[in-house]
Amino acid sequence: MSNKCVGAGNNPSPRSSHPRSSPSPRRFQPLFGEVIIRSRGRLPHWEADGATYFVTFRLGDSLPQKVLASYQFERQDIVLTAQRQGREITATERKRLDELFSEKVEGYLDAGAGACHLSQSQIADMIAGALQFFESTRYRQFAWCVMPNHVHAVFRPLPGWTLESILHSWKSFTSKEANKLLKREGQFWEPEYYDHLVRSEEEFHHYIEYVELNPVRAGLKDWKWVGVAKVLI
Repeated sequence: MSNKCVGAGNNPSPRSSHPRSSPSPRRFQPLFGEVIIRSRGRLPHWEADGATYFVTFRLGDSLPQKVLASYQFERQDIVLTAQRQGREITATERKRLDELFSEKVEGYLDAGAGACHLSQSQIADMIAGALQFFESTRYRQFAWCVMPNHVHAVFRPLPGWTLESILHSWKSFTSKEANKLLKREGQFWEPEYYDHLVRSEEEFHHYIEYVELNPVRAGLKDWKWVGVAKVLI
């Protein structure tokens, strides 16, 4: 039996209840202090106070191990090269890191590899609710999307909260609730996640559009688990 989920977009659901509104006339202002590189697991993460992030986290069975290993190897190679030379990652290298994710990861995720538990309405609803639950208290949520085997979000942590703490909260709560619904035990999410520190207005709107249109690009019809904030600031 194939491990690809088929027809996730045919899951009966109403049309999106989150139509995109007109962008705010106020311009996005990237806010961040000193950029810190943190290492959790195999991949480095760039963080800064007041920053906005684009993040992706996925189910544990959503990528073939050889694809994941190839991505991790090339990403680490770029980071280690800069470290050995005693310098920061260059703009060209940072661009290449983003391209690696697009080339090696996005296509497999959107093709629907694995069990695709998030295509079940009850689970998708629960995760969508969790992503928005602490809006304006722990973070500003600009855009989010629950896909059949992964999740995207563009958000800014509020003072007292970090990228890591917010991701941990989302993943910990939703994994427990999803396992209850599925009557299963064990790992639900892949421990590692992908994040990109947004550095410009152009990048900000690029990732907002990417998240909003991800279901369309993946061929998911009438997919309702996507939202964009009315005020993008």
